[in-house]
Amino acid sequence: MLKYSLLTLAFLLPFSAWAADPVHGLAIHGEPKYKAGFTHFDYVNPDAPKGGTLRLSALGTYDSLNPFIIKGNPAANVGLIYNTLLTGSSDEPFTEYGDLAATMEVPDDRSSATFNIRPEAKWNDGKDVTADDVVWSYETLKAKGAPFYGAYYSDVDTVTAETPKRVTFKFKKAGNRELPLIVGQLPVLPKHYWATRKFEETTLEPPLGSGAYKISAIDAGRSMTFERVKGWWGENLPVNKGRYNFDTIVVDYYRDTTVAVEAFFAGRYDVRQENVAKIWATGYDAPAVKDGRIKKEEIENKLPAGMQGFVMNTRKPVFADRAVRQALQYAFDFEWSNKAMAHGAYKRTASYFENSEYAAKGLPQGRELEILNEFKSELPAEVFTQEYKNPATDGSGNARDNLRRAMQILDEAGYTIGTDGVRTKNGVRLSFEIVDNQPEFERWVLPFIRNLKRIGIDANFRVVDDSQYVARMNDFDFDMTVSGFGQSLSPGNEQREFWGSDKADAKGSRNIIGIKNPVVDKLCEKIANAASQEELVATTKALDRVLLWNYFVIPQWHTNVWKVAYWAKFQRPANQAPYGLGITDTWWAGK
Repeated sequence: MLKYSLLTLAFLLPFSAWAADPVHGLAIHGEPKYKAGFTHFDYVNPDAPKGGTLRLSALGTYDSLNPFIIKGNPAANVGLIYNTLLTGSSDEPFTEYGDLAATMEVPDDRSSATFNIRPEAKWNDGKDVTADDVVWSYETLKAKGAPFYGAYYSDVDTVTAETPKRVTFKFKKAGNRELPLIVGQLPVLPKHYWATRKFEETTLEPPLGSGAYKISAIDAGRSMTFERVKGWWGENLPVNKGRYNFDTIVVDYYRDTTVAVEAFFAGRYDVRQENVAKIWATGYDAPAVKDGRIKKEEIENKLPAGMQGFVMNTRKPVFADRAVRQALQYAFDFEWSNKAMAHGAYKRTASYFENSEYAAKGLPQGRELEILNEFKSELPAEVFTQEYKNPATDGSGNARDNLRRAMQILDEAGYTIGTDGVRTKNGVRLSFEIVDNQPEFERWVLPFIRNLKRIGIDANFRVVDDSQYVARMNDFDFDMTVSGFGQSLSPGNEQREFWGSDKADAKGSRNIIGIKNPVVDKLCEKIANAASQEELVATTKALDRVLLWNYFVIPQWHTNVWKVAYWAKFQRPANQAPYGLGITDTWWAGK
């Protein structure tokens, strides 16, 4: 990269790109909640004591400490060792404040973003964090990192180190309000450390970071220990005050959920965030819970739920036909499954942006309808005439009406039942495998498979280990899986990675469905360049409808509470953040 002096930049850049005033924080829309000079976030205890050990659990195993590449199964919580230029707050929709960067300069048209790195920012080997590190990180992640980074930073034109502590991102076009915050999230990695190592390879050598923790011990695939860095350069920053309170964080790995739950009650680790409703409802009758040594809490949150479901790989001929994908919706009896398997704890998901203002409701109207009308001839008619609703049952276990409707759809689409009881059309046999890495999903999947058989579809369920599952997802080597698409508080550039046509054939991308839809592509671009919150909401709702009416997934369920149990020797802030539970960074040890 060429390096320019500030004087030279004055002649090369338009006035709006270099004349912006330095600011301490940046919101995607409006102004930051926390004003210049704030001392700490409202949801932390600034006087929280430092010390103690926090033991956590993870399922499966790991074989790499490099979370930025497509290869390997990265270890949990490795992000604790790194910093970014900016860091988000957990009580605002999408606002970021200076972390490695003390200030940033962003013109009104958001055509660029300049970051002024703190003089005190250092790697944990004592060397300065520099603008060259930022440039190297950007270039390396795009060239050698997972495909996600190429999509996320696709609108960045150049990244220039102007001085050792000043770096400027210039964008391909103005108006993308999210982009300055996106580049602020760039993982900043040490150029000097990686100069003698292959970034594109997996590694079990603890990497160098600039964060509050360093990796102090590993037992490959079984456990990992993080140690709080003594004299950490960022400890007293406003964004870090009251955070990162544990001296040591240990993550132990367990082969399955049953073993992990037993280990928790035995005191082998300290905090458990429960994701299995049946276990939460019936499995926490251990003595330590009854006598109060373990606290069991449900904490409400305001996080977008996104979409979790049975995900179809549309690259496979069996799922290429929209009619088949539609028929499959009627074979999943959520109401009965939720009652029988989860004690009614879940809500049915009906949006890719569930639990947020971006979820499409009712019929399209206003600006949303205007946007959809641009593509009317290319969209299913139902987008304009019907509110999307999942097929429902009475919960009795008798889904006869729904299965009858599924068979009608398949009959009308020309799929006839052969002598083996399986439907076929033009050589495409409706037979597929559902693959997952979590055995506990079997109890949800098997009733679904039984219903599929009743409508002439042959399916089976296979559980594979974590490493094989990751490899198969990266290679799109599956028919159907159980997966999710988490959403941020402000949808933006990441939508291209989820649904963009150019990512459908990029191994390791998040477009595991294989969507290649010109309307979806155009809506993703509109979302990335939305000029106002109102435009963002309308466009995201439009995208939601298009995805829903194409039946790419069979929606499953969501909840808007964190179910968490923890040994009573730990404390958490009284003012809970709505967008982050904060176990590793806001809790502390002590009665």
